[in-house]
Amino acid sequence: MKVLKFGGSSVAKPENIIKIKNIISKYNDPIILVVSALGGVTDLLLEAGSLASAQDQSYKKILSTLEERHLSTIKELIPVIGQSKVLSKVKSEFNILETLLEGAFFIGEITPKLSDKIVSYGELLSSYIISEYLISEKLDAEFKDSRELIITQKLNGKNVVNFTKTNANCSAYFKASKKKVIVCPGFIATSEEGVSTTLGRGGSDYTAAIYAAAIDANILEIWTDVSGMYTANPKMVKQAKAIPHISYEEAMELSHFGAKVLYPPTIQPVLSKGISIVIKNTFSPDEEGTLITKSKNEKGKTVRGISHIGNIALLSLEGPGMVGIPGISKRFFEVLSQADISVVLITQASSEHSICVGISANDVDKAVSIVNEAFEYEIERGRIKQVIPEKDLAIVALVGDNMKSHQGLSGKMFSTLGKNNVNIRVIAQGASERNISCVINENDVKKALNALHEEFFEENIKQLNLFVMGVGNVGAKFLEQIKEQRKFLKENLKLNIRVIGMSNSRTMLFDEKGIDLNDWSTKLAVGQKADKVKFLELVNSLNFRNSIFVDNTASEEVSNTYSEYLGNSISVVTCNKIACSSAFENYSHLKSLARTYNAPFLFETNVGAGLPIIDTLKHLIASGDKILKIQAVLSGSLNFVFNNFNDQTTFHDVVKQAQEEGYTEPDPKIDLSGVDVMRKILILARESGNQLEISDITNNPFLPEESLNTANNDEFFASLVQNEAHFQSLYTSAKKSDSKLKYVAQFDDGKASVGLQEIPKGHDFYNLEGSDNIVLFYTERYPNQPMIIKGAGAGAAVTASGIFADIIRIGNF
Repeated sequence: MKVLKFGGSSVAKPENIIKIKNIISKYNDPIILVVSALGGVTDLLLEAGSLASAQDQSYKKILSTLEERHLSTIKELIPVIGQSKVLSKVKSEFNILETLLEGAFFIGEITPKLSDKIVSYGELLSSYIISEYLISEKLDAEFKDSRELIITQKLNGKNVVNFTKTNANCSAYFKASKKKVIVCPGFIATSEEGVSTTLGRGGSDYTAAIYAAAIDANILEIWTDVSGMYTANPKMVKQAKAIPHISYEEAMELSHFGAKVLYPPTIQPVLSKGISIVIKNTFSPDEEGTLITKSKNEKGKTVRGISHIGNIALLSLEGPGMVGIPGISKRFFEVLSQADISVVLITQASSEHSICVGISANDVDKAVSIVNEAFEYEIERGRIKQVIPEKDLAIVALVGDNMKSHQGLSGKMFSTLGKNNVNIRVIAQGASERNISCVINENDVKKALNALHEEFFEENIKQLNLFVMGVGNVGAKFLEQIKEQRKFLKENLKLNIRVIGMSNSRTMLFDEKGIDLNDWSTKLAVGQKADKVKFLELVNSLNFRNSIFVDNTASEEVSNTYSEYLGNSISVVTCNKIACSSAFENYSHLKSLARTYNAPFLFETNVGAGLPIIDTLKHLIASGDKILKIQAVLSGSLNFVFNNFNDQTTFHDVVKQAQEEGYTEPDPKIDLSGVDVMRKILILARESGNQLEISDITNNPFLPEESLNTANNDEFFASLVQNEAHFQSLYTSAKKSDSKLKYVAQFDDGKASVGLQEIPKGHDFYNLEGSDNIVLFYTERYPNQPMIIKGAGAGAAVTASGIFADIIRIGNF
């Protein structure tokens, strides 16, 4: 004989009840079918009782709604010819229920006995209707009232099951019954005095477990709306998956920490007899579900699930008067126990100076009051501090039988949370080492669960969540590269890159599931109005793990937001040179934030676009080398200009071409004035360990004063035409000495300079083609023959690839 229990969601609608009939029709063994009240009915009955006791007539509206729902369920399930008897019975029961509620209304209160009586109608009605439906479908079924089988007795003021009488009743009845399906209401029982009682939270599961243990069933099946116990809450962790097989202890740990499929006390009857439990999905009956057995030792499996309890508050009892004083802990827990306050987590300092407990936030005000009252004497004398609660917290727990035999799990857990800026308030680990728990801010729960699930269950595939500011030439190429490489990165580098938000100067777009990069421009065009402050607020409110802000702009305003992102453990990747070439104090502050909040701040593309210049420099410094001198051509745009300018062209036309092909900044004067190169050599000097400001760099301009003083691009290009003779003279001078014009940046002996130079044949810079960049690093290890980095140093595609490379670096951290 099997015991099957179907919860409220499984019997919420007539079509769901039909699914139950289809499921049990496939069984050959006799079945005890335990059912809950129709979904939501128990809460409505409690509300009706509360309203009636408050002498609020609106309880009648709830009663009417409940009656109509049950009657319509009968009419949908049972053929017209068989409805009369069932409708009459249900209406009769509602008349009794109405009388009970009227009683509460007239006396203006509701006793526990009366409340139990009222609430019991949810299961009584649903089980009777379902039994009659099954009979109408020609199944060999009957209804049996659980109140005739399960007997409770008073123990310490609470109703508990009298298993001696209950087991005798169940054994006698179920052995004598010849029916294939026996439908029983869950949750309800009868006291030894013959009064209706309820079994409390998880009561229907408890009913099913009592029956299974009483008849020594070979299995207990609990049917619900999910396909078993999951590695994490699937509503919060999309990648969560059902656990095929798990032990009783693991299941109870997960259930205690928020996995609502099971309520731990309810499975005690079957646990003591070693009866297996299977969790199945009413709506996907063919899925495997989760099998729960006495033991499950699966090699290689350490953490079996991640769960959490929300709405937690912490109470800390601390003070010098606790040290070495026996009985303090006893008094503390006794006070909470007497107030019926459950403690869900305990941790105590080895110094005995403090005890910290986690309780439901609903009980915190009462707890604070009674604890402070109980220790009033010690508080007044300064021996114990007044208890002050911490609220808006949650407990996150790793669960697994085999965790005790594996080292480093705690470190791995806390390191993962730390990397994602999840602050851990309290840590607790039982002696069994079956769970490792910590208390965190409730706002961080989703991020914590996803980060931990990714670490322990997702085959080391790391999800990176990008927020992209600027989708022009560089930004568009960057998005295209992500789209093209996504599959490769997932398969080969175990990186799953999603773009969650993006913005241009006009509109912005967010999608928590990831923006489809096949038509992002269409969606962005109709997105909400761009707002840099709101963009930052949305990024912070989403609070995703592994978040990266990508700045593809040249905006100072955007660069000023970096500290906000880094301070919230959001990494920053940028091709915008303004932040790193701003005041040294700001540059240093950003680097410090990145270290403090474990949020990488990468800006490889600030110098040399996609060339690994800064990365190479970092490795040289980290390995103990020292930079002696840097010589470089760092402007791809200026190299392009002077490689294409000669006596057959005009300087104006070449600069215009460079702008149109994306080699220059939108304002080409930034490049030609030397400001852009000054920023680059400044960044290299700073990354070499030197404290310089932009004002410390000598700029030897080649542009006429007239061009430097222009107010806009039109004026600037007009000035180039007017000063063509000046530019031709620069070219002629270089040609005469068989040299080439190159715009060179140099850092030597703590001093930096930029300017146009005539480079002779044989020099490393002489044959630099197109828009290429070149850097010569003279170091203690490379004093005579420098380390040379050379390649394309401008263009949207190579800059985008440099940004992409920084993203991958973060993914590999």
